[in-house]
Amino acid sequence: MKLYVCYGTWKPAPRSGGHPCGVAFHALKDAGYDPEVKLTYGLGVAPGFINDLSPGRREVKKLTGNYWVPALVTDDDQVIQGSKEIAAWALSHPASAAQTGGGTGPDATSA
Repeated sequence: MKLYVCYGTWKPAPRSGGHPCGVAFHALKDAGYDPEVKLTYGLGVAPGFINDLSPGRREVKKLTGNYWVPALVTDDDQVIQGSKEIAAWALSHPASAAQTGGGTGPDATSA
């Protein structure tokens, strides 16, 4: 399982509901998953030629057709984009004991 995020997985943000990447990450963790976190950098609203400089954003564009994160690729290659959609998926698909572990990547909750 891979979770594509911007610069980290923190939740606090000056917007209602928290930072979308952190919301998605913590919803997955709360459901028992340990996703591989892929930092994409860039900025979704930036022009394509800017986001194309980031390998992570280019990968997200290939998967979703746009540069927006968070985006999740499940173990069965289902692609889910958006923090609310990822949180809803995690809630309805809690991990079993066999599915946990194996995730890699930075746990940037303190970043």
